[in-house]
Amino acid sequence: MTETGVVAGGRLTDWISLGVLASWVPADAVDDAVEVTGKGARRRGGKLPPRVTAYLVMALALFADEDYEEVGARLAGTLADWDGWEESWGGAPTSGGITQARQRLGAEPMAELFSQVAKPVATMETAGAFLGRWRLMSIDGMVWDVPDTPANAAAFGYPRAGKDGSPGAFPKAQVVTVSECASHAAALAAIGPYALKAGGERALARRLYPRLEEDWLLIADRGFYDWQDWCAAADTGAALLWRFKSDIRLPVLEILPDGSYRSVLVTPKAKAAARQQLVESARAGEELDPAKARHVRVIEYEVPDRDGEDELIALVATITDPRDAPAAALAAAYQERWEHETANAQLKTSLRGPGRVLRSQSPDMIEQEIWGYLLTHHAISALICTAATSAGIDPDRVKFKRTIRAVRRRVADPAFSP
Repeated sequence: MTETGVVAGGRLTDWISLGVLASWVPADAVDDAVEVTGKGARRRGGKLPPRVTAYLVMALALFADEDYEEVGARLAGTLADWDGWEESWGGAPTSGGITQARQRLGAEPMAELFSQVAKPVATMETAGAFLGRWRLMSIDGMVWDVPDTPANAAAFGYPRAGKDGSPGAFPKAQVVTVSECASHAAALAAIGPYALKAGGERALARRLYPRLEEDWLLIADRGFYDWQDWCAAADTGAALLWRFKSDIRLPVLEILPDGSYRSVLVTPKAKAAARQQLVESARAGEELDPAKARHVRVIEYEVPDRDGEDELIALVATITDPRDAPAAALAAAYQERWEHETANAQLKTSLRGPGRVLRSQSPDMIEQEIWGYLLTHHAISALICTAATSAGIDPDRVKFKRTIRAVRRRVADPAFSP
C-alpha cells in the first residue's frame, strides 16, 4: 500500500466491505453452481437457502476467529439491511441451523462455484503479470490441519512425526493450486488426502494439468516433474518453466547465444540404445515422437544456498527460441514462483490464523470449508489486484493483512446484496 493509503483516487477502505464476496463471487454464479450440482431442491420450514449458505461458508473463512452464531449474525444483519433476509428464516441463524444448512449444501456446489469464478484477474497493465505473451502462473501445494475425528483421519491421513514414524497430532488435508503470480489469485485447485502413498502433491496436480490455458506460463518447483505429467501439461499448449532435480539427465545439444542450451527430455521407458538415438535425432533438429521425447531448452545458473555454497538451478522450458524469452527473463520469471508461497501464507496465516485447525468434523465439510477459504482469498486478491492496477502500482505493495482488516471492519457497509 502507498504511504498515504490512497488507491486510485480514494481510500482503499472505500473499495471494501463484505460485499467484496458478492462482487467477485456473484449471486448468479452461486445459483448456477447450486443448480448444476442438484442442491437447489425446494426448502421447507424456513431453512436457509443454498445461496445464503454459500455466502455463509465464505464468511466463516473471512471471520475465522468468530463462532458460527457471530458470523451468522453479521451476515443476517447485512442481508436485512438490503431486504434480503426473509422473516420465515427467523432471526440470526443458530449454530445448529448453520451446521444443518452446511450439511444440506455439501462440498460440490462450492467446488463448482470455484471453477466458475476463479479466473486470473491481472491485466496487461498489472505490474509483473506477464512475460511477453504469457501470463505468469505457478503451481504449489499446502497442507491444512483438520479436526482429529475418525472420519477425517480415514479420509485424509496423518503425517509421520518423529524418528519412530509415529503419526502427527492432526490429520491433514492437502491442497494444490495453480495461481496467478501477480495477483496471488488461485485459478485452479484440487483437494485430497495428505497420505504419501496417494502420490502427494503430484497426484493432485494431475487433476489440474488438463485445464491449463494456452497463454499461461506455468512455473513449478522440482518436486512436480514426472515425464507423463510434463507431457500432459505441455500438450495443453501452455508454456512450462519447471525446475528439475540434479539427477535428471539433460544432454547439451547446442549452446544458444543467451547462455541457455537446447536439450531433450526422453521417456524413462526408453532403453539405452533407443535413448541415444532419440538424443541424436534431437541434436539434428529432427521432429520427435512426442510419446518418446520432447525438445526443451535449459537455463542454468548458480545461487548461494543457506550454507554459503553455490547451488545449481536448472530450469527446463518449452519455450525453445531465446528470441521469445531470453534466459535472463526466464530466470527472473522463475523467482515469481515464490509469490505462490506468499499466497499460501495469506490463506493459512492471514485468513485462517497461524496454527488454527479447521472447524469441520467430517471430510465433506472439510472440503466445503477449504473451498470457502479459496473463494474468499480469491475475492480479496482480485480486489487488491484491481485496485493496484488502477493506481499503477504493483499489487505486492498493497498489504493483504491490512486489506482483510478493512474488509472485516466494513462488514456492515451496504455494498453486499446477494
